[in-house]
Parts: sequence; C-alpha cells; structure tokens
Amino acid sequence: MTKTTSDRERRTTVDVIFDHLNDEISSMRLRPGDKISEAEIAAQFEVSRQPVRDAFARLENLDLIVIRPQRATRVKGFSMAEITKSRFVRYAVEVEVLRRAAENCDGVGAAKLDTNLLQQAAIVEAGDYAAFGLLDYQFHQIICDIAKAPFAFDVIQKEKGRVDRLCVLSRDKENRMALLLEDHRAIAGLIKSHDSEGAVKAGALHLSRLDATIETILAANDTYFED
Repeated sequence: MTKTTSDRERRTTVDVIFDHLNDEISSMRLRPGDKISEAEIAAQFEVSRQPVRDAFARLENLDLIVIRPQRATRVKGFSMAEITKSRFVRYAVEVEVLRRAAENCDGVGAAKLDTNLLQQAAIVEAGDYAAFGLLDYQFHQIICDIAKAPFAFDVIQKEKGRVDRLCVLSRDKENRMALLLEDHRAIAGLIKSHDSEGAVKAGALHLSRLDATIETILAANDTYFED
C-alpha cells in the first residue's frame, strides 16, 4: 500500500468518526458535560487511536468538545458570551451575502431556491425536524452560491451550528418549522425580485426568531451553560 493510499484511507476514517460524533453532539444525544473516551471510540470503529485524536481535534476547533490531557474529554457546555458573538458574526456575514444574492440572482439560482423550498414544505408537513435542519443549511448554502460567495457558507455553517445544537432542546422546535419556512419563502422572494434591502431586513427578522427560544432554554437548562 502506498503512502498516498494510506493517507487517503486515514482521512476517510477521520471523516467517518468526526461525522458520527458531530451528529451525536449536534442532536444532543451527547449532552454538555458528557465524557467521550478516545479508547472506546477507537474500539467502536475498530481503528487505532490516531484517527480518533484527529477527529477530536476537529471537534475541538468547532468548540464542541474540551480535550484535557490526562483527563476525560468532555462535550463542551453552552456559553452565552459565545452565542452572542456567534450571532453577531453570522449577522454581519449574512447582511453582505443577502445583498449580493439579491443583486446576482438569476434563473438558475431562483430555481434552486424554489426546489429547496418545495422540499422544506414537504418536510414540514411530515414533521421531520432533523431533515428540515439539513434543508435549512442547504437553503443558506444556495444563497451563498447565488451571492458568488460560497466561502461565506463556511462561516455561516460554523456559527449557525453553535446555536442549532442549543435549539434541539426547544420543546416547540417542530412548531417553529412552519414559521421558519415562511421566513425562508420571504427571503427567497426578495432575493428573486432583487430587493437587497428587503432581503437584509427579512434576514434580520429570521435571526431574531431565536431570541425568545434561547432565553427559554437558558432558564430551563442552566446546568448546560458554562457562564
């Protein structure tokens, strides 16, 4: 086996482990404070500890876990300071993305938005919150592509992920899907009509939907917060 082949296989293993743990944490099956054993994960995937360490490093870079030498790795708790920072960064990026998307939207971009919205509507009807989350990310990625700023989605995805993990705790998350879909339809319509300022305002309203949700979750689950 060549070194190149070996590296490719190891990266694939790291990706599989990372995706598994990221999903466990994002879905709150692994909750803040839960311990994660490097040895147990290695045994579960029947691999050496090195790809597990690499996957852990990626999760730590996303602020999802805390790696402590000679001590158990644990899932990181929520931080209101980090959530505030994350939402500020996301809003700043999305303002420019929405403006550019409204300026650049063409027939191809409009068709992609319409297709995604139809899929969202079907998922809302089915009540599948997890599937809706995936389409939500795709919706924002399409907007970044229309804006000719695909790199911006990396920032949005990272910052959005910090808050989305928290929102899994919301008791009314399924009920919120219909409201979020209406927000998405409004944003898409304004982008397609080339109304950049309208799209920005609709985007700001969309982000503000989280304010009450975050406050409610903080009051009910304060042990999951670190500050």
